[in-house]
This record gives sequence, structure tokens and C-alpha cells, in this order.
Amino acid sequence: MMEVEEGGDRSSAAEPRDEWHLLTWTFLAVLVPVLLTLWCSVQRSKRAVLMKEVFRKSKHDWRYTDLFSKPTYCCVCCQHVLRGAFCDCCGVCADERCLRRADRALPCKEVVAPARDDGSLAHHWVRGNVPLCSYCAVCKQQCGTQPKLCDLRCIWCQTVVHDDCKPNLEDEGRCDLGEFRTLIIPPHYLHHINKLRRRHPDDGWTPVLVLANTRSGNNMAEALLGEFRMLLNPVQVFDLTKMPPGRALQLCTLLPPGSVRVLVCGGDGTVGWVLDAIDTMKLKVGARPTVVQFSLGQEVFIPRVTILPLGTGNDLSNSLGWGAGYAGEIPVEQVLRNILDAEVVSMDRWKVQVASKGYYFRKPKAVYFLYGTKDCLVQECKDLDKRIELELDGERVNLPSLEGIIVCNIGYWGGGCRLWEGMGDEPCPPTRLDDGLLEVVGVYGSFHCAQIQVKLANPVRLGQAHTVRLVLKSSRMPMQVDGEPWAQGPCTITITHKTQALMLYHSAEQTDDEEDDSSGSEADTPDTPKTVPKLPGLANSL
Repeated sequence: MMEVEEGGDRSSAAEPRDEWHLLTWTFLAVLVPVLLTLWCSVQRSKRAVLMKEVFRKSKHDWRYTDLFSKPTYCCVCCQHVLRGAFCDCCGVCADERCLRRADRALPCKEVVAPARDDGSLAHHWVRGNVPLCSYCAVCKQQCGTQPKLCDLRCIWCQTVVHDDCKPNLEDEGRCDLGEFRTLIIPPHYLHHINKLRRRHPDDGWTPVLVLANTRSGNNMAEALLGEFRMLLNPVQVFDLTKMPPGRALQLCTLLPPGSVRVLVCGGDGTVGWVLDAIDTMKLKVGARPTVVQFSLGQEVFIPRVTILPLGTGNDLSNSLGWGAGYAGEIPVEQVLRNILDAEVVSMDRWKVQVASKGYYFRKPKAVYFLYGTKDCLVQECKDLDKRIELELDGERVNLPSLEGIIVCNIGYWGGGCRLWEGMGDEPCPPTRLDDGLLEVVGVYGSFHCAQIQVKLANPVRLGQAHTVRLVLKSSRMPMQVDGEPWAQGPCTITITHKTQALMLYHSAEQTDDEEDDSSGSEADTPDTPKTVPKLPGLANSL
């Protein structure tokens, strides 16, 4: 009995020790990960501050990444790198520890630089990390296949050569800027402008300016900016969140008259913002008489505008043949090729005036206008025909019982619907981009709208006009201009022609509907009056 009691005493004495051991290990298991996380966070913050300071002082346009998407080698130490930074402009890659050395040893693209003695531009070579599936300009064999920093790429003409093949290049070191030479602003051109303070004429040259809204398209514009900086002169590429279009377009005055093209990366609202800036530029040029202006006309600096649609909707882009949205399905190089092949068309722009109790609201931009239902489910705009008056070119229009009136002048509306054409089974007057006419349609309600969008119904075509006048006689009605909705009291709305913009139309692209129609019979081409789009439209979805 004594032995059993002594054994019981020992086991009871060991239990507190086991509990303390368990508590200690539990505490350590919780505390150590927390301490490690805090330490890593502090180190990450310190590294971020250091990197930010390095980036701020650098001549490179560094972009930091935690993991490169393909095998990458540091251009300084030649070692394989998983985490580091790369330059958006020249493609130089560097490990964190080599960033300062890369700044000192590896120059970036020079946006302004003198030409060589013979007037040509020299190649600017960057070693390693060449694009995938690139081929040597000399031996025509694939480059970048070895697991090391090897082979060379010119950051201006994008020529790629093997290290051993470079001495055999036959261009004697002269860079011709490559495939997109007609779109690139050469650094020696800007040097010439700065030195002589005058433009240098150049036949067949159509430089492009890229204006991107990085808030559009799920931040895709940020990556697009880097790709365009790599292919073009970085001075041609602008982030509209950092520089408004009015300032960016001042570069047009330094380029040959009538040659500039502007690529707008964003939605229809961004395009309207840029077109507004161009209109302002027209006024400034027209108010500043110069020898150039009198000899060439006041619109000599006005660029041609094209669109790379980001986000959703994009009815204007769709109407001009550039598609309803860009999600990286084609490379940026193909986007530039499409710009080279595009045709110039004129596009009407309109002015909206809302007069209410002596106050006027003016919208001098490409306008999206909707007067009608705020909520068709509760039928707030029922019997719209009794509450408003519609005049087309001064003639009163008798309205049926509608719940919405839409004034538009592009081929697409509501995210891809051909509103004016409807089902396409009824003859209707043609629409054009430059005819100075607006299309006015009515809808019976939200269900009717949905039917039109899936081609199960036709809209109520109220007519076409050069001037549209709407009189709201009583009560408050939902109204929308340029995506800005509000409740409007009694007023008079007048829409008149303002000016024309020069746009680029991509006739090679077909919509899915056109491809389906072409299977049974010959489809209308985008050049026919029926399908040629009209101006940046006046309609948003109900």
C-alpha cells in the first residue's frame, strides 16, 4: 500500500511540470510566428522605403516585382533572380542588391539625344532577358535559349542578335527604329527641336501619342503603359491620372502638322475627356495667329484619335471598329499595326444646353444623353408623352405612350446593342458618322429595352434631326449626361451640332453578329452607310 501511495505522489507531482511544459511550448508556438511576422513586416517596410528612395533618384522607370513571370537574370551580376525590379522603358532587370550599380552602369532610353555625325541613331543594346520566341537578325535562330544572361536586344528597333552574331550585323550600328519607325518620335528629333526651336518636316511620319487612364479596365492600363514605353519613346506615353490630356497634347505642337495620332486607352468617358482637350486646343490655336496658322489653317496641330477600349460598355469604340473591350487578347505590337492600317474619318460632336429658370447647363463634349426611366419597375416615367414635348428641327413630334426617350448618334448603344437598326428586319434611314444628324428613339419600358438588346424587338424610331429640343413641362424626371445622372425639374433641353473630330476607323474587325450574318449571305461591310457608325454617342443604357 505504501508503494502505491508513493507512486501516486510522484505522478501527481509530475502533472504540474507537464502542464508548464505544455503551456511553454504553446506560448512559443504562438509567439514565435508573431515575432517572425512582425520582423518580416519591419524589414519589408525598410526595404520598401529604401527601394522608393532608389527609384526616386533613378533615371530608370523601375517597377518592383516579388516574382518574375519568366526566367530572369540580373543585368549586373548575371545571376538568376526571382525578386527584383525591371525598367519599364528599356527592359533592364536587376536584383535588389544591384539596383544602385545598375543605375550607374546601365543607361536607360534617352528621350532626347543628338544624332550621330551621319544623322543616324545608334543601336542601344541591352543584354539578356530577350522576349520569348525571338530570333536572331543574323542567323535567324532562336535567341535566349540558354539558362544565363545572354544575347542582345536594341531597345529602339527591337532587333535581337546572339552575342556571337552581333559583329556580323550589316547595318554598321545604325538603328532604323524598326517596324514602328513611323510611330516613334526619335530622340534626335526632339534634340533638333530643342536646339533650333522649330519643327522639322518629315513626309510619311505619323507619330502616335498614348494617353491611358490607369483607373480604367481593372488596372490593365498600368501594364499597357509599360509595354508602350518599351516599344516607343517614353516621352510619347502619358498616364492621365498624373497629367491631364490638355498638357499631354501640347506635344502635338512640336510635331509635323496633321501627322499626329492619339491612342486613348480607357472607356468612352476617357475618350470624351481627350476630345474635350482637343476642342480646347483648337480654340487656343485659333486665337493665336501665327505664320504657320495662316498658311496651313487653324487645325494644323489637331490629332487623329483612336481607341484601345478598357473596362465595359465602350459603345463608341465598338462603333469605330476597335471592339467592345481589350483584355490582352492581341499583343500591343498588333495594336500598333492596326493603328497604321486604320482610316481617318470625321465624327460629329454635339452641344447640350439645359435651360431651367434662366440657368443654363452646357455639355460641349461627346455626349451621352438619356431622358426617361429611372426605375421602370415602379414606372416613374409612365405616360412620358403627356409630360414632355419633342421637336425635331423645329417640328413637333406626336409621341406614343413611352417610358424613355434616347437621343444617340453612334451605331452601338447599351453595351453592344445596335439601337437604331433594332432587329434589322425593317428598312430604316441610314446613319453616318459625319452627317450632322441625331437619331431619336423611344422605348416602352425596361422589358422593351431588353428585347431590343437581344434583337427580339425594334425601337420606336421617332426620327433624325440636326437639332433636337425637349421640353419638360412638369415634375422632376431622371436625366443623364455623360454618365452623370440627376433629377431634373421643368426645363428646355436643346442639342445642337458643335464641331467635328478626326477619328481612326478600324474597318478590318468584325463583330460576332457580322460574322454570323456572313455565313448565310454577304454581310454589310463596315463601310456601307447602314453600318458606318456616328459620333461619340448620346445614349447610355436604361
